[in-house]
Amino acid sequence: MAHYKNCILLLTAVMLTAATAQAQSFSGYHTSQYAGIHAVPFNPASAAGSRYRWDVNIVGLDAKAGNTYIKVKKSSLLSGDSLRRFKDYFPDTSATRKQYAWGSVDVMLPSALYAIDEKQSIAFTWRVRASMNGGGVETNTANFFTLNYPNPRFFNRNYADSYGAAFGHAWNEFGFSYARVIKDEGDHRWKAGITLKYLAGQAAGYAVGRDASFTFKGRNLVDINSGQLFYGYNEALDKWDGSWQSLYSPFQNPGIGADIGVIYEWRPESDGLMGSTYEGDKDTWNPDADTWKARIGVSVVDIGGINYTKSAFNTNLDMRALNFPATQLNKRKGESITQYTQRLNSMFTHLDTDGKFFMNLPTSVNLMGDYNLNDRFFLSASATIALNGGTHDNSKTQALTQLIITPRYETRHLGAYLPFSVNRFGQADAGLGRPPRDRLRQPFHHPLPLRCESCGCIRSFAGNSDPFLQMELG
Repeated sequence: MAHYKNCILLLTAVMLTAATAQAQSFSGYHTSQYAGIHAVPFNPASAAGSRYRWDVNIVGLDAKAGNTYIKVKKSSLLSGDSLRRFKDYFPDTSATRKQYAWGSVDVMLPSALYAIDEKQSIAFTWRVRASMNGGGVETNTANFFTLNYPNPRFFNRNYADSYGAAFGHAWNEFGFSYARVIKDEGDHRWKAGITLKYLAGQAAGYAVGRDASFTFKGRNLVDINSGQLFYGYNEALDKWDGSWQSLYSPFQNPGIGADIGVIYEWRPESDGLMGSTYEGDKDTWNPDADTWKARIGVSVVDIGGINYTKSAFNTNLDMRALNFPATQLNKRKGESITQYTQRLNSMFTHLDTDGKFFMNLPTSVNLMGDYNLNDRFFLSASATIALNGGTHDNSKTQALTQLIITPRYETRHLGAYLPFSVNRFGQADAGLGRPPRDRLRQPFHHPLPLRCESCGCIRSFAGNSDPFLQMELG
């Protein structure tokens, strides 16, 4: 199955260079008091008591990707040449864990935050998002399909996986946020916020294999001793011509979503943190916004999902078969997805199948803590905890559980931060960003400068990447 092998390598390369959700968009930047509209997706309460009277985003892009099995040299990835095993990419063939891959893309289109007064704000966000997850297979199975497939030294061995899956979802969302200071007494201030989302599904699909066991008896002969395949995709993909324009519509396949969050700020009067002393020009909006010494927050984001009508050609399958020609499982050159699923269905026993499926958003809990060292140096920590992991639900994508610690230096005209992260698989990473501060976003009478910032987290791990690009108007 050379085609199958090439698909694995192509999928890995794409996920390494382009797109996990993570719900933790704009990593290391979302805890900054300068993040403005970009902090709202992480915790909508951050909009309350904003240091900006208004903040407008033109376009922002955050892409994340990673996997636990293959590391790729960045120089090889960008060369355009064919990738060579153990020279350009390196599978972790000796691992005893199961293997996973993930990717996400978050494009923030024109969005805005407006402070009604010093205590309450509203925001509108327009985002186009994609989320992908896959894995759960044993390392031995990954080795079988990666190391010179079909490799005779792996013949006549039984391979068993209780679970293996791949999920993908792309959707449009319009978010409408309201946040306000709900309590302000002495040293203590509490903020709360909510975002209601109108969702529009663009494309969704899933494939879940359960209780699989197979033995290759030769180069093209396999006994599938057990296994069930549960799969589905939305009916629009049957007519897809390969272009994104033919799929995208901001109002198709409607759904509802929500984010909700709270933030507590500790503001000890005795510390003398009186109104961001380095921001002392007369045009500063709401100087009291940054007088906290420490703050903590919690939010639940991406609650909800989208109902889809499944393709008429989708059906769950009992995959048991003896002496089966393995190449029949390949998608043939020029074969449409409809033709492929019809052919696949004709070869195996059908199981009960629903005509619709509900694609859950990557729901997660976000936690954050931020400590103001001296009005310029800060130390923050944030965590994303996925709520819909596990193997029960067949139709979902999930956030990547991870912890990020970010020391940063910030003034109005200069900012630098250094995020360190570790994810649920024990992978550590680090990055460096320097968002420009020369922007005049608070009073309405200022001119409207245009800026482009590439503040980063373009991180160095060969198995993970996280580029971030944005343009704002203010």
